[in-house]
Amino acid sequence: MTMVLIVDDEANMVELLQGYLERESYQVLTASDGVTALELARTARPDLVVLDLMLPGMDGFEVCRQLRQFSDAYVVMLTARTEEPDKIVGLMVGADDYITKPFSPRELVARLKAMLRRPRQTNSSAVNNSHSHSIVEEDLPLPYQFGELTVDEARHEVEKSGREIPLTAREFNLLLTLARHPGRVFTRAQLLEQVWGDEYYDDHVVDVHIGNLRKKLEDDPAHPGFVETIRGVGYRFGPKAG
Repeated sequence: MTMVLIVDDEANMVELLQGYLERESYQVLTASDGVTALELARTARPDLVVLDLMLPGMDGFEVCRQLRQFSDAYVVMLTARTEEPDKIVGLMVGADDYITKPFSPRELVARLKAMLRRPRQTNSSAVNNSHSHSIVEEDLPLPYQFGELTVDEARHEVEKSGREIPLTAREFNLLLTLARHPGRVFTRAQLLEQVWGDEYYDDHVVDVHIGNLRKKLEDDPAHPGFVETIRGVGYRFGPKAG
């Protein structure tokens, strides 16, 4: 059963969302503050986190940032703040989607379903518990090797010079899309289709995630060697990949 963690200090909102999600057969956990949310996320390992931005003590940005240090769960941020900088910060700290209040609970559930329909390549249990599947080692795709950078699709891991690089679900899928076709130029629209599927976003979300990738992968993000910008077109896996 898919597990969803709702983090919100508004009891009415929590009750409303919990009711909708449980009717859709999701298992639901709730927390009213960031510290409790992180504790639950560590122990229960939810598949998806619905995270309010304005929380007592620790705001949603910080909760998301800390969550990304140990969890690959999808994160949907809820907030009454509509300013674009807030949305950008939310995406930069690892959120996968951003919904402003007021919103329709049915819309939220629809977005969660769309997110969860795509296989969660980040679900480490699917790899670690390989004994529960009939997959043999020879069936798994070989890692992509680009100099000191290794992109392991089967294990959903990225290493640089032997050190693991923690990526969010979106960041990994974006990198994998590019790494599968080194030298090919992808437009932002193509990357949106490949990574975000049928969810609606504008092109700016691609730029934000590319920026996050560069911070994690590049020695000098201002002069990237792996993910190149092709001005006026989009992005490609760059000269180091060759």
